[in-house]
Amino acid sequence: MTIALVLLSGLVTVALIIYILTQKGTKRFTRLATIYTILFFGLFSSLFVRNMDWQLLSTSINKSGTQVHVIEPIEAVVAHAEARESQIKKSVLIDAPVIKQFPELPRGCEVTSLAMLLQHAGVKIDKMTLAKEVKKDPTPYKKENGKIYFGNPNFGFVGDMYSFNNPGFGVYHRPIAVLANVYLPDRIIDLTGKDFEEVQKHLSDEKPVWVITNVHYKELPSSLFQTWHTNDGVIDITYKEHSVLITGYDEHYIYFNDPQKGTKNKKAPKDDFIKSWVQMGRQAITYYD
Repeated sequence: MTIALVLLSGLVTVALIIYILTQKGTKRFTRLATIYTILFFGLFSSLFVRNMDWQLLSTSINKSGTQVHVIEPIEAVVAHAEARESQIKKSVLIDAPVIKQFPELPRGCEVTSLAMLLQHAGVKIDKMTLAKEVKKDPTPYKKENGKIYFGNPNFGFVGDMYSFNNPGFGVYHRPIAVLANVYLPDRIIDLTGKDFEEVQKHLSDEKPVWVITNVHYKELPSSLFQTWHTNDGVIDITYKEHSVLITGYDEHYIYFNDPQKGTKNKKAPKDDFIKSWVQMGRQAITYYD
């Protein structure tokens, strides 16, 4: 019904404009046509803006000319520590604890990677405690009229972290940074939105970096994304989302501790990994001494 009104108001607006331009009527009818043109144009604009799904426009164009989904998380909120000038080294490899998320936390890659980061900083903490403490979005999963309604990972963990038997997803940088700040007050910095060079600076300072990427560690096609309707608006997500702790890099590779299999200093091609990180919103968190 709404789409029909948009089309009707648009067609009437065009017809009235044509009438005015041809000036076939009297001045009185021309004035009336002008008034109705303004009214219908206002109606058309209002309906068009209200019904446009702007989230679907938040894509970028890659070099091949195809559309690529890019996650747009909310801005960083925990960045109490001030940035220090660090020279980017040619290569880095940090010895950080590695923790496996399975079998206890099938969807707990984010809190498990955070546990690795905090343990490297000297905090005695475990993944299960963080899983309990991280903020949750309790919105239940619902599919209605072809639309998916669920929580928003920008504001809390979505769904069931402990089992694949129930709907679930994960959590993004903001709740993770807030939780990390509880254990390292004023020492957590949220690098989300920064260039990868900022990540390299902190790695060069011997600080591992928590990030969001995907399970393939390369840019994903749009077919692997879906749209959710949340209490905070429409978002695009991919079930291929994954969190790891970056421990180093060199000319060709990025190294990281992978909670999925408990692999220490796993490597992925550098360019591919960075593209996957950018696609997932440049989400990154680390700490200062």
